[in-house]
Amino acid sequence: MNTSSEGNATLDSLDPVNNTEAHSRFSAIVPNMTDKPDMTLLRSGNGSVELFLNTTAAQALSGIFVWSALLITCHQIYSHLRSYTMPNEQRYIIRILFIVPIYAFDSWLSLLFISNDQYYVYFDSIRDCYEAFVIYNFLSLSFEYLGGESAIMAEIRGKPIQSSCMYGTCCLVGMSYSIGFLRFCKQATLQFCVVKPIMAVITILLQAFGKYHDGDFNVTGGYLYITIIYNFSVSLALYALFLFFFATSDLLRPYEPILKFLTIKSVIFLSFWQGMVLAILEKCGVIPNVSVIDGHEVGAGTVAAGWQNFIICIEMFFASIALRYAFTVNVYQKKQDDAPHNVAPMHSISSGLKETINPGDMVQDAIHNFSPAYQQYTQQSTQEVAPPSQNGKPGPSSAKTPKKADKIMLITSDDEF
Repeated sequence: MNTSSEGNATLDSLDPVNNTEAHSRFSAIVPNMTDKPDMTLLRSGNGSVELFLNTTAAQALSGIFVWSALLITCHQIYSHLRSYTMPNEQRYIIRILFIVPIYAFDSWLSLLFISNDQYYVYFDSIRDCYEAFVIYNFLSLSFEYLGGESAIMAEIRGKPIQSSCMYGTCCLVGMSYSIGFLRFCKQATLQFCVVKPIMAVITILLQAFGKYHDGDFNVTGGYLYITIIYNFSVSLALYALFLFFFATSDLLRPYEPILKFLTIKSVIFLSFWQGMVLAILEKCGVIPNVSVIDGHEVGAGTVAAGWQNFIICIEMFFASIALRYAFTVNVYQKKQDDAPHNVAPMHSISSGLKETINPGDMVQDAIHNFSPAYQQYTQQSTQEVAPPSQNGKPGPSSAKTPKKADKIMLITSDDEF
């Protein structure tokens, strides 16, 4: 008997109530049904059901949102590079903006290759590594807004930490702000930049050996342990951001930090919990489990990860619009217009992009914050920071030359957090 005919006969004979024998026969012949490459099979035993994520409509719809987000963000990045008048701020801004192209295009590729042996795990690992980089750059941008470590310490050093359950400072009653406080904020974000790539590599290795499946909370698999470690690491980074904004909220108010903070938080942290919820829903059976897509066997968690990627493709379009308003280029364009030469040549744009993608400043910052030799020093900018203008943006004299960071201010050894 032809395999395809036997498969159809078996599917037709399945009893939706409880036909154990039919289910056994169906499971036995599924691996042989490769002559129908477009078939998507559900494990529920209800026959062949078309999966929306694997349709042309889903891929085209997500593609429209992705390419729209790419156009919006790439134009904004180009505008910043063309008006690259404050390198120490715009360097971090451009890095943050790159999260939209990386998230959107990566998620779209993962959706297109949803049936190819869980390739989405490798694509998503790249995306997850960059999100840690964005958190660090966001905190560093806030430092730059306020003039660096020494300028921040001049404003908050010695002030008592107010108790607040909302910001998690209720356990810090009786303590005051010190250089140790800034060290903790930087270290908590930098640790996420280290933990996340390590977890991504471990995920890829476990995936290669069949020990990692999204939504599989079995103690014998790697998903449970990676999720616990990642959850602790990302929560610590988020806690550090909350502490920093709690301490400097008045100083940052002219720079409109709320929109910036909420946008970054939504893109990174909400996407993580969104993926967790989808994985749990698939585990509970709310999202149907799929065994075969396009003739390829797929593991548990594939559909949940597919829905996560599809939703991210759509979300990045709205994120690109929010980031366009959060990190506007208008203030930098105005400064360039006030300069004698208001058109940046292409070599300036390319050099600005080269400086942006160079992670050397992060390496130096990690050495400064973790090395015992620098624990009593702060980084002081060689350039003064002008106060913001009346419209809440940095004044026209807020940048003259590229700033350099020098560790020149000595803090007494008893200044601990």
